[in-house]
Amino acid sequence: MFEIFTLLANWLTYDLMGLSPDTKLGTSIHFFIEDTTKILFLLVVMIYVIALARASLNLERVRSYIQQKHRMVGYFFGSGFGAITPFCSCSSIPLFLGFTSAGIPLGITMAFLFTSPIINEVAVIMLWSLLGWKFTLAYIVIGMAVGIVGGMILDAMKGERWLKDFAAKAYQKAAVEAQSNPSDIEVPEAPKLTFKERHQFAKDELKEIVGRIWKWVLIGVGLGAALHGFVPDNWFAENLGSGQWWSVPAAVFAGLPLYSNATGVIPVMESLIVKGLPVGTTLAFCMSTVAASFPEFIMLKQVMTYRLLTMIFVILLANFMVVGWVINTISPWLFSGF
Repeated sequence: MFEIFTLLANWLTYDLMGLSPDTKLGTSIHFFIEDTTKILFLLVVMIYVIALARASLNLERVRSYIQQKHRMVGYFFGSGFGAITPFCSCSSIPLFLGFTSAGIPLGITMAFLFTSPIINEVAVIMLWSLLGWKFTLAYIVIGMAVGIVGGMILDAMKGERWLKDFAAKAYQKAAVEAQSNPSDIEVPEAPKLTFKERHQFAKDELKEIVGRIWKWVLIGVGLGAALHGFVPDNWFAENLGSGQWWSVPAAVFAGLPLYSNATGVIPVMESLIVKGLPVGTTLAFCMSTVAASFPEFIMLKQVMTYRLLTMIFVILLANFMVVGWVINTISPWLFSGF
């Protein structure tokens, strides 16, 4: 199916532009055209299909459902909800406040907040097309595990004590009300939409999401094309290690000053792997860039004290390092037959 994008890139790059496949510029331009057209096509098709299926999803009902379940189930649903919602870190904060105001345990809320920027349908589509189903499945499992483990740790440490005053008061009030009247929690019915209404919802969401992320696709693929064409093949393997233990924490800290979303960072991930950077090291770098960057924590400062932010920061960095080491160990399986 994807051969048509390779043929299109061949025609535009080598026939129409007259570039040679043996030059760095020709290689970069070909990479950019092939990946951009493939990713944008998949995004348009898959975002519409997923939005059509999600049109009747009632966020309030999901939130109420999570609130009433066993804590462990809540962690899973919080992380899973973060994985299927197309929110970046900045747009996740209002929903974080909504969860907190509903009295949902902080660990469940943080499982959502940790997972949401790392996994979304756009990232899954791009990973599947660029790096295969095994890597995509591992990425989803790892992203959700980061959210679940992080949420469990924060609950064990009673992290809600270190919310900002306004958020802590809203949380405590809702928690007391839920405990005193657990049977009075109303679970609203999901709206029943006609196909025409679902189509309109999907079309509007497609327009909104693609309008928000297309520039990240171009930026991410552009950076990936630059790495793919102009960086010497063995540079990353020689300078960032071939799986040495220190390469993973070095990659995590290198990603902190940067900021991207999962959409923009995935083409960069592909190029880094092709250039010889170990897959676990690459994943640790990209997760750090997406979910633990300084801009991310500046936004979270609106609702959390420095103590809670520090706890979250340490938890994320530790998780990303463990993820990097584990993935480097199992990477032969991930890319067998790739």
